[in-house]
Amino acid sequence: MSKTTVVPSVKQLQFQDWEFGLFLHFGLRTFYEGYVDFDARAMTPEVFMPTGLDCDQWIRNAKEAGMEYAVLTAKHHDGFSNWPSKYTKFSVEYSPWKNGQGDVVREFVDACRKYDVKPGLYYSPFDGSADFYTQDAKAYDDYFVNQITELLGDYGDIDILWFDGCGSEGHEYDWPRIIREIRRLQPNILIFNIGDPDFRWIGNEDGIAPIPTWNVTDSIEWSILTDTEDELGDQLWLPAECDVQLRSTWFYSDQNEETLKSLDELMGLYYHSVGRGTNLLLNIGPDREGLLPAIDVERLKQMGDEVRRRFGQPIADTSAFVEEKPGTWVYQTDSPHLIDHVVLQENLEQGERVRRFTVSIISKKTHKQVQVYEGINMGHKAIIRIPSVYVRSVIIEVTESEGTPILRDASLHYTGK
Repeated sequence: MSKTTVVPSVKQLQFQDWEFGLFLHFGLRTFYEGYVDFDARAMTPEVFMPTGLDCDQWIRNAKEAGMEYAVLTAKHHDGFSNWPSKYTKFSVEYSPWKNGQGDVVREFVDACRKYDVKPGLYYSPFDGSADFYTQDAKAYDDYFVNQITELLGDYGDIDILWFDGCGSEGHEYDWPRIIREIRRLQPNILIFNIGDPDFRWIGNEDGIAPIPTWNVTDSIEWSILTDTEDELGDQLWLPAECDVQLRSTWFYSDQNEETLKSLDELMGLYYHSVGRGTNLLLNIGPDREGLLPAIDVERLKQMGDEVRRRFGQPIADTSAFVEEKPGTWVYQTDSPHLIDHVVLQENLEQGERVRRFTVSIISKKTHKQVQVYEGINMGHKAIIRIPSVYVRSVIIEVTESEGTPILRDASLHYTGK
């Protein structure tokens, strides 16, 4: 099947427009310094006490940084439920926080709605707290479905259900049953990477998408612990998402502040993810008070400000380009000016058609066309950074395509970076 015959759903296109989201690893593990995945240390809900929990602070700062969605660990690999689940005693209900009346999921979803940020919930299929996980697959499927029914039935519309495959190597789930319940409860939800995916993992936790990253694929990587890929049996539209930590750990640590990524590195990751047509999900672990650490918030603010500074005020946008022939768009000006970025977006409603394209310029002095960039996929977004140059014309030419390419957006920028 040709990739161009595969088209996205409306919800998938919306997801791709969100581009930038906040990942929130928070739970019982937050209160155990140095706790790692599959740690042998026993944990008790009695230590869960985020006395200053403020999900408004989380989501307000995400929104101010330009993030359009957020994903909270409702249940991580340790099995602790951040909501008062009826199906386990390993939850917030059995902690002293708010006398067992608290619900992190509720406060998170309410904050998302307040700030118009799309709420997503992370749910680990692997569960280290359920003895029957390894002993009785059917009993665990029941537990899985019961908990998912709570999460998707009690909190209104949820935009994303984020499944982490880590720990599930070799375990058989009744995915048809689980997916039926998910789709029944939330027909418009986007499922990440497993079961019946609507979008996929990029295959690393570095925040870096390879070149090219196509929107159509016939296989997915699903766990950081294995190089095995799942064959999908068909070509599917599955846009990719890059997840990455702001610090060296997913959950909060009071011993790794020095690992906070610099603004320069974060902008590099932005180019390597959003700039290559994928979404970027940036993780911050709320601290033991239940707040995003001040230094993390400041770095996130710096990143949001810098993205807006570089791309918020284009010198020229799509309206300034003329399509001279199918697949060729030209910008011209009588007042030559500097540019150092070209940002392109393909219209993906009818599939991904661009297979190769070039960016050329006519410089300030010489009236000859010079190619300055050659790209493969344009996709949802291609951020093209070039050395600063004075231009009197910019030419975008699709040199290889399947079907007639449709340009959704083009813009020129000078950032001085």
